[in-house]
Amino acid sequence: MSANTLQGWRLRPATSEDVEPMAEIRAAAMRPDLERLGRYDEHRVRQRLRDAYAPEYTTVVEAGGAVAGCVALRPSEDCFWLEHFYLAPEVRGRGIGTAVLTGLLARTDAEGAPVRLNVLQGSAARSLYERHGFAPEREDPVDVFMVRLPGGGS
Repeated sequence: MSANTLQGWRLRPATSEDVEPMAEIRAAAMRPDLERLGRYDEHRVRQRLRDAYAPEYTTVVEAGGAVAGCVALRPSEDCFWLEHFYLAPEVRGRGIGTAVLTGLLARTDAEGAPVRLNVLQGSAARSLYERHGFAPEREDPVDVFMVRLPGGGS
């Protein structure tokens, strides 16, 4: 993935040293939705990222030279899983999330692979995913599981 210096952000491969800054961004990004759902836990919100962190599948978003977000695209048997897509609150609304997601989906489309993800019930991120062709597959009281077929169909 290439840099986007015109808007002051860039992407780079993740390293093992990125896990703690990403855990902090996850906590900040998810806190409002988790509190709304009555599920915010100061330790667990960070530990879940630490436990699942796979730098080989993760890309770091940098803005102003600092870690400002991350996203993981993990291959599985029949699809890719879009995971850990978080942006720090101070960089949201600049088109970064849309640009990152567009680039990832171009890659999965080229491979002819579906993409799956889960998003918290009521999260504003769901509309971003729907705009990019994701559709709900199933739901539970906490999560909405979504899929996007190659080319944007569901």
